[in-house]
Amino acid sequence: MRETLAPCLARLTSIRLGGTAIAELRLETEEDVLLLEERRKQLGGRLFFLGAGTNILAAEGELPVVLVRCALPGEPEVVGERDGRVLVRAGAGVPLPRLLRFCAVRGLGGLEGLVGIPGSVGGAIAMNAGSFGCEVGPHLASVRFYDGTRIREAGGEELSYGYRHMRMPGEAADYLVLSGTFSLTRKAKDDISLFMRHNFFEKKSKQPVTAWSAGCVYKNPAPDRSAGKLLEAAGFRGKALGGMMFSPLHANFLVNTGKGSAPAAFDLMRMAEEEVRRRFAIALEPEVRILS
Repeated sequence: MRETLAPCLARLTSIRLGGTAIAELRLETEEDVLLLEERRKQLGGRLFFLGAGTNILAAEGELPVVLVRCALPGEPEVVGERDGRVLVRAGAGVPLPRLLRFCAVRGLGGLEGLVGIPGSVGGAIAMNAGSFGCEVGPHLASVRFYDGTRIREAGGEELSYGYRHMRMPGEAADYLVLSGTFSLTRKAKDDISLFMRHNFFEKKSKQPVTAWSAGCVYKNPAPDRSAGKLLEAAGFRGKALGGMMFSPLHANFLVNTGKGSAPAAFDLMRMAEEEVRRRFAIALEPEVRILS
């Protein structure tokens, strides 16, 4: 286990905001996982499982958290077949785009709708990441995870998932994904590549994929009620405050224009939530994970 004291969240998150945590613990072996609770007691604070930091909005100041990041070896690999489907396992720390490339060059379909989503495999599983009608959950054959006490493995049929939510079996509300095994189908490589290329450029034309952001700020209230459309109708597309801005490309993306701050981000979000509630009687629920 590698340890760094007082890491800066602004350097560890895609939106480039946040203060300092107590420490960052990088897990290099599964045995490291079993030492987490003892080390947390020594350091103080609470554990916070951090993937690639692409959906995190952290407050400023000294935060009472110990960051846990998974650096276990575990590149994507084909591990077998079941019921005519190919099983691919990947470690939690593997970047999601790397997993998609691995599948594409081998003609393994099912996850290609996730193209353009940044972050890690572990974060994608924990959030049940989705795009273009594709979600992680239905393609999971199993997940290996730490529940705060021990390492466990759950089959896909044991998982409970919904819109941007994944729950493991048991009582633990928080958990750390160690690896996931995906159940995929054989498809023509050219078809997968064409689909991914088309969807990526479509996403790039409508979303600020290269900006400092944490992805979609809010969950869609309903399948037919887009958070982005509600924010746009409420006048927040392009709305800026203190270096933070709701993107002119897509109103549900909160962007750090370079000199933003966490207080400005929270103030702008509060303004947006209040206006959407006033106009449409809808309470927006954050999709980003707020760390304070």
